[in-house]
Amino acid sequence: MDRFSSFDGVGIAYQVWGGPSALPPVVLHHGFVVDANVNFVGPGLVDALVTAGRQVVAPDARGHGASDKPHDAARYGEAVMARDLGCLLDTIGAGTVDLVGYSMGAVVSAIFASGDPRVRRLVLSGVGAGVVELGGLDTRVVPPAEIAAVLLTSSPAAVEASPAAAFRVLADAIGADRAALAAQVHAAHRTPIALDRITAPTLVLAGRDDNLAARPEVLAGAIPGARWRLVSGDHMTAVRAPAYAPAVVEFLAG
Repeated sequence: MDRFSSFDGVGIAYQVWGGPSALPPVVLHHGFVVDANVNFVGPGLVDALVTAGRQVVAPDARGHGASDKPHDAARYGEAVMARDLGCLLDTIGAGTVDLVGYSMGAVVSAIFASGDPRVRRLVLSGVGAGVVELGGLDTRVVPPAEIAAVLLTSSPAAVEASPAAAFRVLADAIGADRAALAAQVHAAHRTPIALDRITAPTLVLAGRDDNLAARPEVLAGAIPGARWRLVSGDHMTAVRAPAYAPAVVEFLAG
């Protein structure tokens, strides 16, 4: 695992698989709570891309995985993570990349692709109409205040009663820094993204039962020329659907 110091001094860890090829590297940006290993290595996407001859680069977002974990909300937000992506591309010397983002990482990727010409092809996954209507993840499903509260509470009863309990269970299962995650919740992106400025061919890929990615066709319709596709699964399982990795590999091969 390699590291670089981002624009504000926060250390960002990243991994590289495979060697250079005729096509640009594929950069994978994971979702909230998890890291690159949980989101992309375990479900098999990294192996599928490397088997297809692609070089893969995946950072751990600030506050996640092996990256630094400040507890100040001012150091977070998807726009800040998009700046981290730019620093990553500078660090690896990539003039062009294919970019895949899941959930929080899809919001980061949309922000990045709307302002940086280095994205050749783009996959936004685990998101839907909320990116268009709310400027980020769909907070109508689970309010951010509930997520922050369940991450920080010391009461098992409060965790059990919370509609956001799944976030706490996942955070505890992987040993995440819950204070850092709560800081990201407080800073989550909530302003319009210039989706009409995305020039890369884009695939919106969502789980059929993912209520956090409802109406993916709305998101695809806001991005010039974008297409959308459903696979089986919900927000936690769609990335493991049999059709998920092949859909990403096929789209990025174009």
